[in-house]
Amino acid sequence: SQFLLKDIPFGAKTITQKYTVPVEKIDYMTSYNEWLNIQNGQAPSSILKLDSVPRYISNGRDLGEYVHKDNSIQVTLTACSILLGFGQEALSLSNPYLFSKTQEGFATFGSPHVLDFATRASRMALESAWFQKFLVHRRLRPEEFGGCVQNLKTGVAKYPINPELLDSKVLEIVFKKYGTYLLPMAYTEGCPTHPAYPAGHATHIGAGVTILKAFFNEDYIIPNPVVASADGLDLQPYLKGDLKVGGELNKLAANIALGRDFAGVHWRSDCLEGMRLGEAVAIGLLQDYRNTYNEEFHGFSFTKFDG
Repeated sequence: SQFLLKDIPFGAKTITQKYTVPVEKIDYMTSYNEWLNIQNGQAPSSILKLDSVPRYISNGRDLGEYVHKDNSIQVTLTACSILLGFGQEALSLSNPYLFSKTQEGFATFGSPHVLDFATRASRMALESAWFQKFLVHRRLRPEEFGGCVQNLKTGVAKYPINPELLDSKVLEIVFKKYGTYLLPMAYTEGCPTHPAYPAGHATHIGAGVTILKAFFNEDYIIPNPVVASADGLDLQPYLKGDLKVGGELNKLAANIALGRDFAGVHWRSDCLEGMRLGEAVAIGLLQDYRNTYNEEFHGFSFTKFDG
């Protein structure tokens, strides 16, 4: 997404989006002893190897590290800062001040409003996600499931695992490289210890992006789009057509959600359904405030993830 590449206006400072990324082609938790020790609460025996040169995000492993060290409102806040930097032209057509000749929004329908709602919705979404994680689903993480596959394939235990996975060629590829059937991980410590479904990152970004789509014009064309070079050292002009705010916000939500999949700590459905849960939480927030404004306001309008 453009919101992970373009410079971020941040008060009196501009932030260039070059990040510390992992050294390529290094996986972790591939030995059974290391895997078992981490299941038992021990610290990892290795240290994550990081590139000494900051780079733009250019691949899945880079994205996985971005969502390894971020905080819950970070990417929504920075995307909002970029959008606000585009000026009045990028605001939603539902903004009651958009066509005023004498006023513009501030406490309501201005930057304090959207910044508050975007970050507030993210926190509310996490509460919803944690309820689902612990009190409803308690789904196993991919890392632990990899241990079940390892124990089944080596005859140590029996589990009702779908033959489609057990017969997959990927298991032999992993075994040939590492000598186990474990899921190679991007993080030395493996997965978080809370349940997998739904993904927290997916839920909070789903909520944050929904708020941004409600406050900004999804059809606004992003000026001067860019793409990272293959090595991530530079940005190059993107010349393959116009990129609109709505599409890039949807892409941002997918990037953040699926970045955790790249790292090996979530299932795809954790992320897709988490985004939908976050969207529902944000819609609830917008509905709750819909009738509280003094302005002549006809309601928020935006395109949902499913259209």
